[in-house]
Amino acid sequence: MKVYVGNLPFSVGFEKLKELFQEFGEVEEASVITDKYSGRSKGFGFVTFTNDEDAKKAISEMNEKEVEGRKLTVNEAKPFDSEKPRPERSFGNRDRPRRNFGDRPRRY
Repeated sequence: MKVYVGNLPFSVGFEKLKELFQEFGEVEEASVITDKYSGRSKGFGFVTFTNDEDAKKAISEMNEKEVEGRKLTVNEAKPFDSEKPRPERSFGNRDRPRRNFGDRPRRY
């Protein structure tokens, strides 16, 4: 079973993440999601357990647990659904009408 771990401190790497969850059972894989340009942690990751019971125990024990001053969010990972539409991002100017530059004469 794959477990989602959110609100991770940025100092936690995959080794530390694996270390945090090994006490609940055998960890198959631990990964921290990083920014592809800077390489910095995005603050969440995934832990894959070989046994579902160990994963459920880890979820109940580690959810809301404080690690380096941050409360973790731990739950069962949901598979990514490419068919589900992503929410629209507004960047704060949702009510402003779009400007049309097509009517303006070209400057040379």
